[in-house]
Amino acid sequence: MKQPFYTYLLRCADGSYYTGKTNNLVRRLRQHNGEIAGGAKYTRVRRPVQLIYQKSFSTHKEACHHEAQLKRLSHPQKASLSLGSY
Repeated sequence: MKQPFYTYLLRCADGSYYTGKTNNLVRRLRQHNGEIAGGAKYTRVRRPVQLIYQKSFSTHKEACHHEAQLKRLSHPQKASLSLGSY
């Protein structure tokens, strides 16, 4: 079985949001929080970050498409994702 791809949304310490995709969500979250090397430049200065939303996909293309949809959401819409309304 192939490893799934994930699209995720993080809430940063400054209240902003970061959207990404990965095939290893646990590792990527640890990178964003500085526990291991890597992570995005954006989140590096906004730690700690908290995972508020995730969705798995069977293909990278599907994850990319969903990531683009999330990036188009407004700040209040992203905030509502933590309440499970997407």
